[in-house]
Amino acid sequence: MALILGATIGAGYVSGRELWQFFGHESGLAIVLFSFFFSFCCYVIMMISYRLKTSNYLPVLEIIAGRKLTNVFDGLILLYLFTTTMIMIAGSGAAGQVFHLPYSVGIAITSILLVLIFLKGVNGLLTANEFILPVLIVGLLYVLVTYVSNENLQLFAYWREQRNWLAAFPFTALNILPLIAILGAIGNKVKGRGEIIISCIGTGLCLGVVSYIYNSSLIQIADVIVLYEIPLFAILKEFPFGMILFMSILLWLAIFTTAAAGMLGIATRVQSFLKEEKPMYLIVFVSVLLMLPLTVFGFSTLVSFLYPLYGILNLYILARLLTYPLWSSYEEKHNK
Repeated sequence: MALILGATIGAGYVSGRELWQFFGHESGLAIVLFSFFFSFCCYVIMMISYRLKTSNYLPVLEIIAGRKLTNVFDGLILLYLFTTTMIMIAGSGAAGQVFHLPYSVGIAITSILLVLIFLKGVNGLLTANEFILPVLIVGLLYVLVTYVSNENLQLFAYWREQRNWLAAFPFTALNILPLIAILGAIGNKVKGRGEIIISCIGTGLCLGVVSYIYNSSLIQIADVIVLYEIPLFAILKEFPFGMILFMSILLWLAIFTTAAAGMLGIATRVQSFLKEEKPMYLIVFVSVLLMLPLTVFGFSTLVSFLYPLYGILNLYILARLLTYPLWSSYEEKHNK
């Protein structure tokens, strides 16, 4: 659960920028649908990776995308992981500015820690996520529930207005592609079907609840969101400084866990390309060096341009996952 949440709850999500980009007004049903789609897609991906005992995402991608399109989506996944990890690193620069650190210093700290966490390979990332994610989820929920209580918000006041329900599809699609990369890399570490079911339902419910409360809070400050690089700080403006400081740390942790998850997908795939296996931290180091020059575009610019584009491109993968029971049973009968 920590690994899945770490891959999904990143800078774009915790900052509120990603949610506002897709949801906003009349999106309650869209968030409920997203929660269901996300759980189901996670289940399909994990079952395939568990069955194949995979250590990188390519065998899982071959089944989901089909052999003819595997190379296309393999390239798309690597591009996605590269650019979204770059967005996380850029986000660390924006988060560092809250502490009056230069943009470049925030980026440098995150880049160095990314290399260090992979000194122990995959296990280093799994251990870090187990500690970081519970703190991150509880902290974010506390702020949102406090804000809802202080402002006396009616979370279900506009439930009958649901014209934006179709947003569930591109938003789920946006978050599915990295999951193929990350869950495909740990198929050989999954212990059984029970673990898969609990992980998938738990993460879907968690994301659904947090997203609904967060989106409802953002609707109340819709007029001023445009003034903030990070919408979360518009919610926090009436909170004491200590809470702003705490949430800024949580924002950086979300950035870090998603960047690390992206690096896991990149490193395991690159290792499968190499004839001679290289240490994971070395691949991460080279990847970070390639990303640094592109972080100059800024966090909100990268999110607003790249995220909707990937959400649309990934709709094919989402359609394949949602219809998996239909076409997988047909292919089994056809092959027999």
